[in-house]
Amino acid sequence: MFFAKVLFLAAVAIPAAFAGEADVLDLTDADFASRVAETETTLVMFYAPWCGHCKKLKPEYAKAAELVRGEDPPIALAKVDCTEGGKETCNKFSVSGYPTLKIFKNGEVSQEYSGPREASGIAKYMKSIVGPASKDLLTVEAFDAFLKVQETSVVGFFQKESDLKGVFLKYADSQRERLRFGHSSAQAVLDKQGETDAILSVPCSSWPTNSSRTLSSSRARQGGADHLHFHGLSGVRTRDTQADFKNPLVVVYYAVDYVKNPKGTNYWRNRVLKVAKEFVGRVNFAVSAKDDYQHELNEYGYDYVGDKPLVLARDAKNQKFIMKDEFSVENLQTFAGELEEGALEPYVKSEPIPESNDAPVKIAVGKNFEDVVTNNGKDTLVEFYAPWCGHCKKLTPVYDELATKLKDEEVAIVKMDATANDVPPTFDVRGFPTLYWLPKDDKSNPKRYEGGREVDDFLKYIAKHATSELKGFDRKGSAKKVEL
Repeated sequence: MFFAKVLFLAAVAIPAAFAGEADVLDLTDADFASRVAETETTLVMFYAPWCGHCKKLKPEYAKAAELVRGEDPPIALAKVDCTEGGKETCNKFSVSGYPTLKIFKNGEVSQEYSGPREASGIAKYMKSIVGPASKDLLTVEAFDAFLKVQETSVVGFFQKESDLKGVFLKYADSQRERLRFGHSSAQAVLDKQGETDAILSVPCSSWPTNSSRTLSSSRARQGGADHLHFHGLSGVRTRDTQADFKNPLVVVYYAVDYVKNPKGTNYWRNRVLKVAKEFVGRVNFAVSAKDDYQHELNEYGYDYVGDKPLVLARDAKNQKFIMKDEFSVENLQTFAGELEEGALEPYVKSEPIPESNDAPVKIAVGKNFEDVVTNNGKDTLVEFYAPWCGHCKKLTPVYDELATKLKDEEVAIVKMDATANDVPPTFDVRGFPTLYWLPKDDKSNPKRYEGGREVDDFLKYIAKHATSELKGFDRKGSAKKVEL
């Protein structure tokens, strides 16, 4: 009897556990074209089973597929294994790193996916790119239902057609990926709102309702909608809204929870607001739930946040900073002022500097990057890699051979573990390995290396682009003859 109950419970649990995974289309070279063409909009994840980032994304991706199930117009989420049945497809679409996400419209590539990487964010992003940019709210019931969704929304109220409506719809189309938009010309809705030719910004309904505001028609016509503080001067920053908060940015991390503890949440947030009011237009402020941002805390070397808030920041150059003093209005005010003045020492995540760095391939870490790459006085090829990356492991012997061949040249061959060290903001590293070429006289403008990954490919590129011609190779990468 007990065994039968166990089997019954397992039978019930298994479909629930894998419900989201079942919503993701598992495509191969044989059926990719036909299946992607079946749905007008499809998000495709190209992945490798050994890829750490892919493993982290897959459960979020599956949950997102479940969240968009039943959408009208329909949205499909699919995945392709680039190491097995989808090799040809991945080559066709120039997939060079994992995971790579692309959006397909009617079977053709429409754009690269650049949205969030967690379930609700993926679902929200995909919903934003299908259908009209702004929902036409034809009844009071539709208006009320629209406002009940816990997402920051913008609603326009218009008396039939107007110049303002045209401005609003154009703005909605340009911002549809980050905000929800609705509009209405229904008289019953206008009567309930009590105004026309106006735009209302409504924060997530779990936040303080006094953050809502109306934007006048004159300001909107002048493009003022783009300058609204949709989240307030010390806005609640979540994974869905974090793209709205621009640097320089001071973030205060603590137990933000407007559902279970609104009083405690506002206790700290009001103190942040006191400081934020003094830096309007110069430094931005936000509060974030510490439990939702453990990954960010780890980037700054913190495993947890105690009873008092932790303050972290980034400047306009995206450099990281930590307020080491205990949280108080006075300390926050001083910290923000020094951030604005550029008087703070940046925090850099780094492995220890190697005791010896004499091998042909030089090792860069966060703390020695300036010396090993930026200020080394040489043309430099630098690889940003991840220890678990299969492509990086394959590249290692090639990279070592290349460095050995160039050990007597004025060229540095460098590598850096981008998972254990902060990558300088001038480098855009989204997959592994990522390689950059830096001419010795222009290190401020690194160029992404997009060539082949065999020794001869690297040699030809370096020989051609080296500031001075190499001693052992001509400009075409051919070895020079040694005269006896």
